[in-house]
Amino acid sequence: TEEGISDVTLYSWLKLCRQDGVPVPGNQPTADTWSPDAKLAVVIETAGLSEVERAAYCREKGLYVEQVHSWKAACLQGAAMQQGREKEALKQQRESSKTIKKLQAEVNRKDRALAETAALLVLSKKL
Repeated sequence: TEEGISDVTLYSWLKLCRQDGVPVPGNQPTADTWSPDAKLAVVIETAGLSEVERAAYCREKGLYVEQVHSWKAACLQGAAMQQGREKEALKQQRESSKTIKKLQAEVNRKDRALAETAALLVLSKKL
């Protein structure tokens, strides 16, 4: 190339960047070839752009604006699902804590009953 860098080196750099989720220009025939990390990076990079800037960005990357919109929707949906799972886990944790307290109370009650029974047996043997 003009800078004296071999094509093999450039292609290996592009490959490494794509694996790391860095959006790079190049031949991106379908949205399926982009990794989830790269899709998220594109969504983040385009979040603050105007429609005109976003369209220019997409042309530069070989994307359609609709793809970026669908990737954003998928990110938001994933975040909503994660939030739902976290709420469910918290609810499950509270229920587990209640169950543990109930079981501890039951064990304590049975321990007291057993101690009382043992005391009665000791007293009845002494008589």
